[in-house]
Amino acid sequence: MFAGPFDSSIIKRAKEKGIVDISLVNIRDFATDAYKTVDDHPYGGGVGMILRVDIVDKAIKSVKTSDVRSKIILLDPQGAPYTQKKARELSTFDHLIFICGHYEGVDERIRSLVDEEISIGDYVLTGGEIPAMVMVDSVVRLLAGTLTKPHATVDESFSQPLLEYPQYTRPEIYKDMKVPDVLVSGNHKEIEKWKNEQSQKRTRTRRPDLLQ
Repeated sequence: MFAGPFDSSIIKRAKEKGIVDISLVNIRDFATDAYKTVDDHPYGGGVGMILRVDIVDKAIKSVKTSDVRSKIILLDPQGAPYTQKKARELSTFDHLIFICGHYEGVDERIRSLVDEEISIGDYVLTGGEIPAMVMVDSVVRLLAGTLTKPHATVDESFSQPLLEYPQYTRPEIYKDMKVPDVLVSGNHKEIEKWKNEQSQKRTRTRRPDLLQ
């Protein structure tokens, strides 16, 4: 699952430059039986299977290190909502360990092994693999040297209190839709004023909660 996203585009270039190193850990390697079992039926009954705490604990210990600034994160629908602010915070760490939940859920004791629980949205996925890809992508692009134009991450939506303003490129006119005159005027002061006004307008219309 991770091969496509991690072996292409920006993340691939970051790996080639030595900016980031990504290791995939298969928790089945830490199973104790011939079937490589990592889950079991929940105590008290219930539908589905639960990820075992002993297996996950061994997997964490295999990669955990105390000589760098690190954080262990459980990807779980019950976690705190993921934001651009959190992505920037995580980009300051030397080592991140993402635990991908699966099946019906995780043994509650696994939560005691992690530093933080994060959710990428109020919906349920098959597992935490896709959320892990989302978070890795959002963090890696913030690392110094990843993007050729570092300033590109500054004006984006959620990097500032407001959503990003509308953007245009050639052709200047397409099917009676014209680029706003101010953007082709060359008046940089007016252009910046327009961008700010548009950001406020777009935020007020689409995400009024951000203005609070």
